[in-house]
Amino acid sequence: MEEGAQGARVPEQFRRLFREHYQEVARKLYALTGDHAAAEDLAQEVFLRLYRSPPDRLEAVGAWLHRTLTRIGYDYLRQRSSNKALLEKETARVAAWSEGAAPSGEAEVITEWEKEVVRRVLQKLSDRDRTALLLREEGYSYEEIAVRLEVNPKIVGTLLARAQERLKKKYGQEEERSDGGRSEADRRGTGL
Repeated sequence: MEEGAQGARVPEQFRRLFREHYQEVARKLYALTGDHAAAEDLAQEVFLRLYRSPPDRLEAVGAWLHRTLTRIGYDYLRQRSSNKALLEKETARVAAWSEGAAPSGEAEVITEWEKEVVRRVLQKLSDRDRTALLLREEGYSYEEIAVRLEVNPKIVGTLLARAQERLKKKYGQEEERSDGGRSEADRRGTGL
């Protein structure tokens, strides 16, 4: 009977700790990341870890929360920085597609347009899709991608295939938008 009473206390104790500390944890994470939405998500991760693996002494939960939120915040910043570097590298790679000899003014404009379209399309993908595609483009193995995305290596191939399909679809939509809705006859008349 005592075990059941203690089991009922743990969730109530967790709720109390959540109410007492959530705002402070979210505020500190916002100060670290500069992103309200990310701070909210990361704060939830902190409390999820507290619920799953509470410290031995709940009296010291403040220090535990601070250590945990700091680790989670810095992990997020490292991943965001890595994603940004991968995005820049992908953009440079796209620019290299159309480079040959010294590009003409028109070729430079087209290259800049392509880079911008790729940036916009990649930003429209989910973080997981974008990261998976960029890591694969960088030559990471399925196992390395699985570790980075925290998924089973057996699903990486399917995940990449679906991400590529979403990328193609969004790229096509972006090209249609940038056409400005001109009719087929208008495009033929201008030689496009």
